[in-house]
Amino acid sequence: MTDQASLIRHADNRNVWRNLQDGFPHPYTEKAAGEWLDRCAAAAPPQTAFAIEVFGEAVGGIGVEIQPSIYRVTALAGYWLGEPFWGRGIASEACALLRDYVFETFPDIHRIEAVVYEWNPASMRVLEKCGFTQEARKRKAAIKDGEIIDVMLYAITR
Repeated sequence: MTDQASLIRHADNRNVWRNLQDGFPHPYTEKAAGEWLDRCAAAAPPQTAFAIEVFGEAVGGIGVEIQPSIYRVTALAGYWLGEPFWGRGIASEACALLRDYVFETFPDIHRIEAVVYEWNPASMRVLEKCGFTQEARKRKAAIKDGEIIDVMLYAITR
């Protein structure tokens, strides 16, 4: 709960929001941060959402959602990092740690997926450095910031 101010400072950024799904609010308010921290604190183990910490400060977030029904062997990964920390290898390190954690902690998970918007080659590179492979380009599959865009599907299997 002590990470709330840091999360707001780094998450309340249009450039961060632009690369995430609409469930990530903009502006990123105290209420939004509190709700996210409350959800994390109330989650049953094993944990699936984590802060990305640099020098004791929460500067991003990373986690997975275990998919339902026939896709219950798949986890959907997502992450964000405060803009001042882009380009330093931090997201790649966090992604590798998450990949290893998921495969070690969830024996029924055989696949981790992530989606990236067409305008975010840096995030594509993060996933590639962690061993993910681009499996598809879903043409005109999403709308973000008022623009119909392609979405790249990346995955890694156990």
